[in-house]
Amino acid sequence: MTDRKAKDRSSKAKARARLLATALFIGGATASAPFLNPAYAQVFSFSNVVIEGNERVDASTILNYAGINRGQEVSAATLNDAYQRIANSGLFETVELVPQGSTLVIRVKEYPIVNVISFEGNKRLKDERLAELVQSQSRRVYSPIQAESDAAAIAEAYRVSGRLAASVTPKIIRRSDNRVDLVFEITEGRVVENERISFVGNRAFSDRRLRQILETKQAGFLRQFIQRDTFIAERLELDKKVLTDFYQSRGYIDFQITDASAEVSRERDATFVTFTVREGLPYTIGAVTVVSEVEGVDAAAYQEVARIRTGQTYSPLLIDNNITRMETLALKQGLNFVRVEPRVTRDDRNQAVDIEFAIVRGERVFVERIDIEGNATTLDQVIRRQFRTVEGDPLNPREIRQSAERIRALGYFSDARVEAEPGSGPDQVVVNVDVEEQPTGSLSFGLSYSVASGTGFNIGFSETNFLGRGQALSLALSSGTSSQNSSFSFTEPALLGRDLSFSVGGYYRTSESDNAEYDTRNIGLTTGIGFPLGEQSNLSLTLRLSEDKLEGISADSSAILQAEDDEPALRTFSLGYEYEYDTRITGLNPKGGVLLRFGQDFAGLGGDTKYIETTALALAETKVWNEEVTIRAIFEGGAITSLGDNVTRVTERYFGNGKIRGFEPNGIGPRDLNAVNQDALGGNLFAVARFEADFPLGLPEEYGISGGAFLDVGSVWSLDNTAGTGGPVDDSFNPRASVGLSVFWTTPIGPLRFNFSHALKKEEYDEEQNFDLTISTRF
Repeated sequence: MTDRKAKDRSSKAKARARLLATALFIGGATASAPFLNPAYAQVFSFSNVVIEGNERVDASTILNYAGINRGQEVSAATLNDAYQRIANSGLFETVELVPQGSTLVIRVKEYPIVNVISFEGNKRLKDERLAELVQSQSRRVYSPIQAESDAAAIAEAYRVSGRLAASVTPKIIRRSDNRVDLVFEITEGRVVENERISFVGNRAFSDRRLRQILETKQAGFLRQFIQRDTFIAERLELDKKVLTDFYQSRGYIDFQITDASAEVSRERDATFVTFTVREGLPYTIGAVTVVSEVEGVDAAAYQEVARIRTGQTYSPLLIDNNITRMETLALKQGLNFVRVEPRVTRDDRNQAVDIEFAIVRGERVFVERIDIEGNATTLDQVIRRQFRTVEGDPLNPREIRQSAERIRALGYFSDARVEAEPGSGPDQVVVNVDVEEQPTGSLSFGLSYSVASGTGFNIGFSETNFLGRGQALSLALSSGTSSQNSSFSFTEPALLGRDLSFSVGGYYRTSESDNAEYDTRNIGLTTGIGFPLGEQSNLSLTLRLSEDKLEGISADSSAILQAEDDEPALRTFSLGYEYEYDTRITGLNPKGGVLLRFGQDFAGLGGDTKYIETTALALAETKVWNEEVTIRAIFEGGAITSLGDNVTRVTERYFGNGKIRGFEPNGIGPRDLNAVNQDALGGNLFAVARFEADFPLGLPEEYGISGGAFLDVGSVWSLDNTAGTGGPVDDSFNPRASVGLSVFWTTPIGPLRFNFSHALKKEEYDEEQNFDLTISTRF
């Protein structure tokens, strides 16, 4: 192998020396005639130009680079310029300009042709990946400059993956017929990991809490698997923004990051990242007023739509959300160029900020057009419907920023930039959208395990941007120890171009029930539409057609189940709705939120069953103790009411599975005490209250291990077909209660949850489960 770069420099230096010596020789000869014209002594004239050594490059091309014509008078400086132009063309390995009397000889040696390009020493990055980075190509002229650029690109790819010590050296191997093999010798080096992430100046929040929100992670004993603990300099900028948003959303309006630095160890295999911050003090909302500076606009109407009150924690998101509400009202009133300006007055003594929302007249600027670039797969209409503004509308900078956030939230793009630039006139702007697409489909294979259901296998396919139309398609197939499940779903998020989602899905399930000697088979088809009712609420309407079959009833089972087994498969045709209110959507309260859900299904429009099913859920959570502990309360219930002479079947009733921990599946609920096996019968009613707390265990955050505690109280009860059983049936409201501890461990193979529980209150026939382990992973 030969280092071409050093040889190229040596060849060029020799050629310059030869050219200079020739010029000095001619100049010295002319100087010996003292009475000749001095200007004439510095000028050459060549009646002939001879080119030697060129094989692929035409002589006329070389003459064109030289810029010297036959008979033209040239100086030594002009000859040097000609040399530079030929050498800088990138076509020749060496160049010589040799004057021989009235003939100028141009000798060139062309760069060789690249035979093959290969990589040596690479293990972490495959040849295919590296081949995408280099611009040098086989069967093209070799260029040392391009080879150096390719080596830099490869080194950059290693740097981004955390290998700062990686080095790449381009070398060539000479072959016959003026050909070379281009070889990139790679020394990968070790991954540079973040050995420690520390903070200076933080008092309100611990280092552990701040590390949780960063994209950069600290290396732990899982460093061989965790990818985010490698040092990437660009990630620090994102971390600085995340930290700033975290503090400001909690009222720290003076928060600053004075320094964010990373020191590399002497061995260049580890970094120590330090964030120096100045927290300031937390502020709350003081007085809130709305004033109008636009004639004819009543501020009282805008005060009514505000959702901000004195005493709330100050947050830029809270202010921005209320401005959006007011500007939306202005648009509804036909006021196109009205803007709302927040005017903040600090009250340092009370650590509060007074907010005055001023309704002012904005500039008369219109959106000329919206240009979209970078979307090779995604259709323009998918991106355009994220804008509430169209061509010709008045420009609302706030709406443009929110549209950019909605585009990023789609998950279709690794990067999305939205900028407004001047248009064809002073009152026109052009909105440029530049996106970079990323894969949106996945094919997954996985394993799952739990003490209750054993080992399971699953395979799934999902595509969130089907055919570039923003549609979601998923297919899933799973098989467990006692159950099989297959399903599909398709969702159109913008039916007829409106904020209206349409979905259709189907399922087929078979199972062998635990703590019961019977099997079930369920097949169904569902469809529905959904639409928002407000910023934090939405409503969905569903239509379901299903068939449920009960099989394999044991002779030792309850007479209730045996009577249901005599019936054929029952078809259900139901129409339902569900209302959901979720304050976690907007994130106005960074410490927690509330989720309310209420729904009903009406069966009996057709088919064999007639009932009304009502379900409700209420969840509230918040963070305490410097946001290191999350406490949560969940209240959930359901009721099935049979209509007419119909009675519910076991395939429709509730069993409380997964609702109350500490009991096996089908381990609680009504029982026929006269039956031999006392199968679980299920109930028409259930209610449960769950109280949970998640907290750190004092272990390093990068280990992914945390703890939890819970208290569950609830019951499943009520049957409407207990007559004729020949014995007592316990379907009364018998509350159960359990307490327990949990260990959560986020591992490379999937999230693990260990539950250790104890039943505080139970019935004699209940089946307890004191330990539960669940694991789920995809690969």
